Amino acid sequence: MLDFVTRFFPHVSENPDAFTKAIVETLQMFVQATPFWFVLGITFGLILAVTKRGGICENALIFEPLDKVINLCRSIPFVILIALLFPLTRLISGSAIGVKGAIFPLIVGITPFFSRQTESAFNALNETLIESAQAMGFSSWGVMTRVYLRESVPRLARVSTITCISFSSEIAVIGAIGAGGLGDYAIRYGFERNQMDVIVAAVLALLILITFIQTIGTLIARRYER
Repeated sequence: MLDFVTRFFPHVSENPDAFTKAIVETLQMFVQATPFWFVLGITFGLILAVTKRGGICENALIFEPLDKVINLCRSIPFVILIALLFPLTRLISGSAIGVKGAIFPLIVGITPFFSRQTESAFNALNETLIESAQAMGFSSWGVMTRVYLRESVPRLARVSTITCISFSSEIAVIGAIGAGGLGDYAIRYGFERNQMDVIVAAVLALLILITFIQTIGTLIARRYER
């Protein structure tokens, strides 16, 4: 195995600590930011689904502003969004670089996307289930927790998987502009030094992460699918 790595990834094997550090930083960004955008995305998606016209809690004063803000945030390219958030990131995190400075813009960047994904998952719910719950006397909160959230688990698993894959791409992007991780490693040690094996190693590491995420998401969706 060692001979294989040395032969096909000579520059990686010369400095394994840098590669290991890049993987650790990527995982840190993923693990630290994911709980925030996951909770926020489900919350915003559920609010949009229930406050829309014809929803169980129809409210244009809530739906319209939230809908517009999410559309606005989604329309801004991630690299530009990072620059726009630079002062606020420094204020909140104390730094705008490194893993510490990457968490806030990553959350802001992916939450609108995930919110739309979860909104679609909730809107795809069978209306009969909602009507049945209301007929049984469930409150709006009961319908949201016992019908919207519980019955949408397979769809939420799928859209979460899609979002995690997109999120991995954002981590690579923000890493390449000062946050560290595999994106920074591929650019600094691979592209700038013309060391193709370093770039390939970074891509393979990301592919392994994405494959793992896809597998877990598929298993969860199948487990709760009826």
